[in-house]
Amino acid sequence: MTSSIVVRVKQKQIARLIAKGKRLDGRGLTDYREIKVEEGVVERAEGSARVLLGKTEVMAGVKIEVGQPFSDTPNEGVLTVNAELVPLASPTFEPGPPDENSIELARVVDRGIRESKAIDLEKLCIEPGKKVFVVFVDVYVLNHDGNLIDASAMAALGALLNTKVFNYEYKDGEVKIKPGFTPLPLRKHPIAVTFAKINDTLVVDPWLEEERVMDARITLTIDDDGDICAIQKGGSGYFSPKQVLEAAKIAKEKAEEIRKKLKW
Repeated sequence: MTSSIVVRVKQKQIARLIAKGKRLDGRGLTDYREIKVEEGVVERAEGSARVLLGKTEVMAGVKIEVGQPFSDTPNEGVLTVNAELVPLASPTFEPGPPDENSIELARVVDRGIRESKAIDLEKLCIEPGKKVFVVFVDVYVLNHDGNLIDASAMAALGALLNTKVFNYEYKDGEVKIKPGFTPLPLRKHPIAVTFAKINDTLVVDPWLEEERVMDARITLTIDDDGDICAIQKGGSGYFSPKQVLEAAKIAKEKAEEIRKKLKW
């Protein structure tokens, strides 16, 4: 009972501060928490990265396999993204099959990479209609302190940036692996920027306590040209057209800041 009262008091304090243009952790309304990215953290993966966004921690790994293309894109490789909310990351995460939260997380990360055309999938075609490279991106949430989408998108991109595709020889319908590797053909660096709406005010990079009091959430993924390539809205609340335009303007600025900071 006492702990629940403390939580409610903190939530009311957060809401009051945001109404005054302030945040409990001292950040401005459009400030991100500290971002740290470590690439190449999983030796056996073709690519990997670990991201710390404040106390939120996410790891992503990439595996490359040979498979079949989709029938509507016979000359393109395949991208597939999965996300796992590891139970040790939060008391609210449970073991078992993916729930709606992990499915949404994977879809938003996937959409940002796919719609920005980040990977040149045509270069991953071995034989049109028959064999292509399949890029598996697995995202693992290791500690949940808010804004899993942005942290996961950064981890996925960081992993793709250091992914190596094995050299091969294709003969008589068979793929023979040869020594050496080539970099994954990347051409864009999509950055997801998430906002929470609290007391009709937008805040960037909501941490866990802010997510608990938010009315709604919106994520805009921005490519290198400053174009919006994906949008995802969550929560039961709404955003006015003016707020969506405001979020788009801020997201473009923040995406560029993050790219410069991480040198992507």
